[in-house]
Amino acid sequence: MPTFTALTTLSGPDAAEALGEAMERMVPEPDGVGVFELEDGSGLWEVGAYFTAAPDAAALALLATAFGARPFTVSELPETDWVAKVRRELSPVVAGRFFVYGSHDADKVPADVVALHIEASMAFGTGHHGTTQGCLTALDALVEAGVAPERVLDLGCGTAVLAMAAARIWPEAGVLASDIDPVAVEVAEANLAANGLTGAVRCLEAVGLDHPELAAAAPYGLIFANILKGPLVELAPGITAAAAPGGHVILSGILNDQADEVIAAYREAGNDLAERRVIGDWTTLTLTRI
Repeated sequence: MPTFTALTTLSGPDAAEALGEAMERMVPEPDGVGVFELEDGSGLWEVGAYFTAAPDAAALALLATAFGARPFTVSELPETDWVAKVRRELSPVVAGRFFVYGSHDADKVPADVVALHIEASMAFGTGHHGTTQGCLTALDALVEAGVAPERVLDLGCGTAVLAMAAARIWPEAGVLASDIDPVAVEVAEANLAANGLTGAVRCLEAVGLDHPELAAAAPYGLIFANILKGPLVELAPGITAAAAPGGHVILSGILNDQADEVIAAYREAGNDLAERRVIGDWTTLTLTRI
């Protein structure tokens, strides 16, 4: 079955969200619509959709005009078994003591590692991205330093690979994982089951820190937030307030040239920078709550 994409950019979150909602009412109906802020400092937002039938070019042109967007770029994607392709191309990831692998590499797991099983079909982070690797290596450094938090929060958890890593290291700690996307929460729970960690991590659907269970469990000795620069800066006061004095915050999803802005926001909120780690284009920060 062919798959078509239609992509455009425009200024401002309100217009982008409105365009995304309008696209959901198109005929043929898209299989999915996404609205994202471009992390290049341009202030532009990308709106895109997937279709299993060729989208109506005239309708797209009208929508672009109505919402002040650039003309849509429509592409037909080649038919590809993406799960099989990913399984062929993704090798296990080693990040300190952590070993992230798919079932196709189960025979390669060493005996002396903390193994985390993430399937290629499980979206939202397989451990191969520089942001996730940075968080895992930052976590490994905290473990080496003797850190042992009583409560851990994985904010914007995706697959919950970071929450699972914490639960493996500190089985007595209370570990929570939250995500704005209900599908991500389902994926996280499936991953916990696949790793024999059902019940070791509490998964919640939540926007930022806006959930009574997240508030009730604070303060946290360790908070992960592997999201994007914009939300990280916006959440700096809330994340800091939720961290225990002397506790740690591991942040990623930050392009290297965005790191100084994030550091400044968290210093202003009441944190000291403990470590700055760069993997490729991405920076991971470890901070300590003052």
